[in-house]
Amino acid sequence: MTPPPHRVGVLVFDGVKLLDLSGPAEVFSEANRYGARYRLSILSVGKSPVRSSIGMLVPVDGDAAAADAYDTLLVAGGDLLPAAPVDPALSAAARALAERAGRITSVCTGAFVLGAAGLLDGRRATTHWQHTSVLARRCPSTRVEPDAIFVKDGTTYTSAGVTAGIDLALALVEEDHGPDLPRQVARSLVVYMQWAGGQSQFSASLQGPAPRTPVLRLVQDAVQADPTADHSLGSLAARVRVSPRHLTRMFRTELDTTPMKYVELIRFDMAKALLDAGHNATEAASLSGFPSYESLRRAFARHLGLSPTHYQHRFATTTPLSRARTPTG
Repeated sequence: MTPPPHRVGVLVFDGVKLLDLSGPAEVFSEANRYGARYRLSILSVGKSPVRSSIGMLVPVDGDAAAADAYDTLLVAGGDLLPAAPVDPALSAAARALAERAGRITSVCTGAFVLGAAGLLDGRRATTHWQHTSVLARRCPSTRVEPDAIFVKDGTTYTSAGVTAGIDLALALVEEDHGPDLPRQVARSLVVYMQWAGGQSQFSASLQGPAPRTPVLRLVQDAVQADPTADHSLGSLAARVRVSPRHLTRMFRTELDTTPMKYVELIRFDMAKALLDAGHNATEAASLSGFPSYESLRRAFARHLGLSPTHYQHRFATTTPLSRARTPTG
């Protein structure tokens, strides 16, 4: 007897990130070619077509409020979700759908909809690395994991930015059908079954506002202006005319780190930018202030779990080095 199809309901809205919808949808559709039986329904509040992030009008199959129960609910993301409170009608629709769903999932900033609906209370979750701190503030009872590609907590799944929705969909197919079928899907779509490393391989380690304390901003500016200079604790303290102990205390209080770890992060970001621009690992180490390739390799292992060469093979630009701009600070 043929089993019933696995029903996937995708909740969308005006401003939805198109790839958040199309990426997982392609995975489920491709899985059907290899024997799976996924049936997708696109839902919106009021059954109205929605305008996507690229301006394309997306037709929908049904009204979220009147929809049937789904085996999997997937909430897509959109750029406006972290910037403003979630529309109460949208969060209410997600909550109602979740009550009748076998498992609840979100792609990228779709986690903000789940959070507004109370569906992440007391759970672990993730979202795009640029917005993890915002999600943590909005959902104080949620343990946000900023470096995860996707997080499973019971029957609730959240994923990182945009293409991580493909990773999540492959994981769901594997949960439903075992590893062989999603491996076929990944090969067909020419994507990885699983990324090495977490979201930090895509992010800037020092992303966020500049230090508030003028002394710390002077330290940051000094390292960025000349990363190869002597930036030992004693040298930095002398530059800003405070004691090494006081400088360390300021870093701990405001940035929750040490001066030397902060210097390494600045140099690490510079090294990533140099690798992205086409420099080899030895050049990147020298230009960003690391004393050797080995010290750069250890930094990459600590922060990304990857070697510099592995990082470059995955993420470096295709722009020829002669045309790429080398960052200066």
